[in-house]
Amino acid sequence: MSSRVVVALRIKAPPMRVFEAFTTEIAAWWRPNPLFAFTPRSPGVMAFEAIEGEGEGGRRLVERLASGKVFEVGTVRVWEPGQRLVVGWRQATFAPDMDTEVEVRFEAVEDGTRVTVEHRGWDSVPTAHVARHTFPDGLFLRRHGEWWRDLLDGLAVAATDRQLGRAGENDA
Repeated sequence: MSSRVVVALRIKAPPMRVFEAFTTEIAAWWRPNPLFAFTPRSPGVMAFEAIEGEGEGGRRLVERLASGKVFEVGTVRVWEPGQRLVVGWRQATFAPDMDTEVEVRFEAVEDGTRVTVEHRGWDSVPTAHVARHTFPDGLFLRRHGEWWRDLLDGLAVAATDRQLGRAGENDA
């Protein structure tokens, strides 16, 4: 897995809070990108959910579509609250041997948390594949990295709004 995107951002909130925002509030900050849609029917609502019969550790990342269908993006491979998350990442058009994964690290720094996203395994997806839009490696990885950076900006807002007590202000 050598073709990868690595993006990092400092967020002014503790690691556990940022992890919580990433996992339990993903629907609030996730910004779909038509270039990287999971299915032709995307966008839907993103969520991490428990896998029935898998016990405490079994989780998956899904996209719930407006039709009511659920697309499984991937299963969670590592779940270390406040520290690390690794999840498989697939689009509906991926062949069985195409496997990418996203690792998210939450590192305490003096003013909060450095969140690092590494999306790796793109070398398993051929350049001619619809998911890559026939972009050469450099351009595809740059565009994908820009999207992850945009996503982390949304995560920062979600994590710090709750941290500052702004969540639910408009719920009345």
